Amino acid sequence: MGSPEILNDPINERDFIQSIERGFAVLTAFDADLPRPTLAEIAKRTELSRPAVRRILLTLQQLGYVAGADGRWTLTPRVLSIGQHYTATHALIEIAQPHMVALTERTSEPASLAALDGTEAVHIADVPVRRIMSVNVSVGMRNPAYPTSMGRVLLAWQSRAAVDEYLTNVTLQAFTSQTIATPDELRAALDQVRKDGYSIVDGELEEGLLSVSAPVFNAEGEVIAALASWTSKGRSTVAQYRKTVVPHLVDLAGAISRDMGYSGISSRARA
Repeated sequence: MGSPEILNDPINERDFIQSIERGFAVLTAFDADLPRPTLAEIAKRTELSRPAVRRILLTLQQLGYVAGADGRWTLTPRVLSIGQHYTATHALIEIAQPHMVALTERTSEPASLAALDGTEAVHIADVPVRRIMSVNVSVGMRNPAYPTSMGRVLLAWQSRAAVDEYLTNVTLQAFTSQTIATPDELRAALDQVRKDGYSIVDGELEEGLLSVSAPVFNAEGEVIAALASWTSKGRSTVAQYRKTVVPHLVDLAGAISRDMGYSGISSRARA
């Protein structure tokens, strides 16, 4: 394993392997809107040439990650193994799982764990409930951070410089009439999250969706994940959710943090 200095050094152009970048671009071209694309459709989405896409697809097919038939391509189950490797190498998910189950048992609402990846909050673990939900959530699902409770928790304990950088890299848009979509409003919302110790968001990403999240800290006092619960406005109100779910959520997020070695001391002052 390389030294931390080598791993943390900024990569230079000579060390950057463009073929790997292109391979991942092709893999991520598959989604719900394009589950069985043609070579031409992948080339258009990735902005790569058709010959390049063809070589990449044939290589991925040889490795078992895609399959081709009748001029169309699909991902194979082997792609799921990439996510399994992430889960297997992150103790946080194993530690959080029983606490997430406890949260669903206490609240009868689903539980999720999310981490920040660029400008998005990514689900890294989920515990569903046995009822039909208006929102289908699964591991790997990504949402913009700013209009979600989990995203705001993940941003709220970042330094001011990091939040400024985030705002330069994201386009704020109003998904609903309730969405906070200006930098000043978002900064104020993040300050309130830090003050409260949790975030509750009412219909900002999707009308009728109510969600709440609390921070998970590591041993160094850094927020590494957000524990979340959500429901529909037909099942609860903000006031009810704050009373019935928030205490359990904050308690169990704290339990996960303690299991991660958190001593209760975090750098709340934002440099």
